[in-house]
Amino acid sequence: MNIPPGAPSRSGPSSSGISVSVPHPIPPVAHVSHGGANQARGSDLAKLALGALGVVYGDIGTSPLYAIRECVTPPHGVGATPDIILGLLSLMFWSLTLVITVKYLRFVMRADNDGEGGVLALMALVAAPAQVDKKRRGAAGLAMVGLFGAALLYGDGMITPAISVLSAVEGLEVATHTLQPYIVPITCAILIGLFMVQKRGTGGIGAVFGPLTLCWFVAISAAGLPWIWRHPEILRAVDPRHGARFLMHHGVHGFLLLGSVVLCITGGEALYADMGHFGRRAIKVAWSSVVFPALLLNYFGQGALLLERPDSKSPFYDMVPGMWLYPMVVLATIATVVASQALISGAFSLTRQAVQLGYAPRVTIVHTSSKTEGQIFIPEVNSLLMVACLALVIRFGASSGLADAYGIAVTGTMAITSILFYVVARDRWHWPLWKAGSLLALFLTFDLGFFAACAAKIASGGWFPLAVAVVVFSVMTTWKKGRAVLAARIASETLPVDLFIADIEMTKPHRVKGTAVFLTSTRRGMPNVLLHHFKHNKVLHEQVVLLCVVTDAVPEVAEADRLRYKNFGQGFWGITAHYGFMETPNVPELLSHCSLIGLRISPADTSYYLGRETLIPVRDNSLPFWRKRIFRLLSRNSRSATDFFSIPANRVVEIGTQIEL
Repeated sequence: MNIPPGAPSRSGPSSSGISVSVPHPIPPVAHVSHGGANQARGSDLAKLALGALGVVYGDIGTSPLYAIRECVTPPHGVGATPDIILGLLSLMFWSLTLVITVKYLRFVMRADNDGEGGVLALMALVAAPAQVDKKRRGAAGLAMVGLFGAALLYGDGMITPAISVLSAVEGLEVATHTLQPYIVPITCAILIGLFMVQKRGTGGIGAVFGPLTLCWFVAISAAGLPWIWRHPEILRAVDPRHGARFLMHHGVHGFLLLGSVVLCITGGEALYADMGHFGRRAIKVAWSSVVFPALLLNYFGQGALLLERPDSKSPFYDMVPGMWLYPMVVLATIATVVASQALISGAFSLTRQAVQLGYAPRVTIVHTSSKTEGQIFIPEVNSLLMVACLALVIRFGASSGLADAYGIAVTGTMAITSILFYVVARDRWHWPLWKAGSLLALFLTFDLGFFAACAAKIASGGWFPLAVAVVVFSVMTTWKKGRAVLAARIASETLPVDLFIADIEMTKPHRVKGTAVFLTSTRRGMPNVLLHHFKHNKVLHEQVVLLCVVTDAVPEVAEADRLRYKNFGQGFWGITAHYGFMETPNVPELLSHCSLIGLRISPADTSYYLGRETLIPVRDNSLPFWRKRIFRLLSRNSRSATDFFSIPANRVVEIGTQIEL
């Protein structure tokens, strides 16, 4: 059962009268504590900062492997003269400073949804007021913008593991050319192994993510520092005039080269997306104390090397002394696997949010930890990502080729985040127009500038993340709209609750022992499944529960606010269970605590009634026919509600109905 997008919100009225709160809180379900990390102190803050190194900064931390190389080598590079090197380093320094330090860490991370970050969480924050303020006509459009930003992240999630691991393994070619034919097979083998271990969970691996990534940042700092010592004049690149002169001197080519410069800030969106796991303070501490200094030392070290050896084809590995080259390749491979793991886990989390918010059909969500709800595994997404990553590695064959496909998804999402942040600043925080508008202009100057530069590489690979985003966006909007149309059709055929109860009171049908739970997607009448059951079987259970599960536009719902209920009389109860988009409902566990509201349910005497809908597409104006066919295909392949809501399969009765869509 998926909750239709048209279901009323918690703040709106309920026509079925389910409006009474639970008098006592229900025992909590295990979940991640969002936002609590912001209050961490001392050693706790240090541990959170160390954990953030592995999860949050893995992607941006491995960018030195290829960022400067793509700026100075063919086909897009402009050579490696001293003025060019100073200009490129200046652009990278100010990109890291203004986009990461100022935009994300100083401003965007303040826009949290109950401590949770990311484009979907921000979208839910922006769109939530529309449920009570119908005059906000632009809310639907903003929701679509945010949804496309989320769709872009799937393309990024496919490219990041491929380019990161491939660029690390390419270090073997620097050591000896005899290994060049084996680079692609080795990369594919590492990626296959990475995706195969996902089903075992990331708990054990995650425990060593932070220390491993810390070793990586120490290593890249140590590699760059001697070269800066040899050529201290490279530090002049902090002067922004070098970057400005570079852009003016090289004209259009210099502007297009921003499509390679942007590689130094890929992964910046992860700072915001993972805020709920570590908190703002830990992420800021990790950036200022470790990540930012290490990146600058390595980038400036590569620049110093290019001053001495302008013909270098791999400035990152050329900085490393010969005896340390193989250990660096191994460490780089481990670091890129860590970075890839973070992107894969992020795709799992993003998919669950989309399902809970009604933008995707139910999928298989496997909890890999009994203590932390955030650790999940989605086999459907894992398989798609693995196939896509392997196809990209085999198709492009080198990280330079993949670099053309990289960047456009990240910059697109960054621009969308800036727009949504502006809306939050104006509507939620009531900032004056000049303040919010000036920040938006500053942010979009970088975001749209990088996006335009990356757009020039669409024909050579940038089309891939855009194509993925269009497909994902089409699926999400089709599912959302299809559920709305289906909910409207079902609601038009429902019988008002008060009429049905009055008829039961008058006819007094035979009642059998036990409890019948009817899962319904609407709170506006008797579910069709119950009506079909009563029509054919002519009996009812002693207790009948009409259960509607609603996903609110918040990461988590407080346990005291989990249930709203009403006793209709004649043994009928209406229950609405509220969950956040970062939570997974468990219906039996939920019902086991209903004794707190005076409803006693015995699991051994409880039957669950679900509807199995057969959709028959018809040609009308409700939805384009091609989208109806896609929706029917998605509905057929959606995961069973029995599994999704953790309902015992031997207690389920499914009743089939045909619905014209």
